[in-house]
Amino acid sequence: MKFMKKSLRKRIWTILIAIISVLLILNLGATLYFYQIACVRNNQPIGQVKTSSPNYSLVQKFNKLPKSTETLTNNDLKLDAWYVPAEQKTNNTVIVVHGFRQDKSAMRQYGQLFHELGYNVLMPDNRGAGNSQGNFITFGYHDKFDVIAWAKYLTDKNPESHISLYGLSMGASTVMMASSEKSLPSSVKNIIEDCGYTNAWDEIVYQAKESYNIPAFPLVYSVSLESKIRQGWFFQEASATKALAKDKLPILLIHGSKDTYVPTSMVYENYKSVKLGTPKEMLVVKNAAHARSFQTNPTLYHQTISKFMKTYNP
Repeated sequence: MKFMKKSLRKRIWTILIAIISVLLILNLGATLYFYQIACVRNNQPIGQVKTSSPNYSLVQKFNKLPKSTETLTNNDLKLDAWYVPAEQKTNNTVIVVHGFRQDKSAMRQYGQLFHELGYNVLMPDNRGAGNSQGNFITFGYHDKFDVIAWAKYLTDKNPESHISLYGLSMGASTVMMASSEKSLPSSVKNIIEDCGYTNAWDEIVYQAKESYNIPAFPLVYSVSLESKIRQGWFFQEASATKALAKDKLPILLIHGSKDTYVPTSMVYENYKSVKLGTPKEMLVVKNAAHARSFQTNPTLYHQTISKFMKTYNP
């Protein structure tokens, strides 16, 4: 009898170990798959302005502007950017930062917007995108230091520079994360973010649920661990809200009311997180989907940014 019980327990443990092993193998495979989707470079950029867009004429105008290619090296990566001088000579420059799986060409309508407002425009390719080096997408964690490097680059070339940071989606969270860094030069005067997430963890958990109906545990935890192993950071560490709690720079936060990619609720969290006493403004564009606020209401978008820039980087 004892032998039979012992044999049964052994079988049960063998089955349990086999099930756990299969689950671990499946989770490992899923981890590598989703890490590839979320964090590994893909040279097929998305988010270009369609010819049917009311802002497509801005893209066409931007294409005709004289522009130079600027490069710098940060963290042993060569980074690439377009620089477009203003029509009238000025010390004021806007750094325009693109979103997830985009490159600088996707930001041409915004480049034209700031050009028409009278600013020099610098439009970098993030690491892991466009003509910049890098194999990984870092959701702003490393990118924020690249933005700071570009701000220093501009300031070294012109010590009288007054710089604004503008970012869209992942680029928006990147410029928010840069706002609290001690290495950010004093030449940076203000920040505009459009549809940025609170932090990479919240956004990826949200996307796992909305796009794949997958709960956070265990997959998002293991993908975050994979990021720590390969890139040195957990998803929770790429946080806009934590940065904004220290931010002293005036900030304009923009979001679409019908954003289901970076949920609209996140703009309210980001707005609430801004350090007490820091000038802050918010624009929620009615009926705008993700990264579509400018195209949904071009006049309101233009007017709001123009007023904010005249106030904080005239």
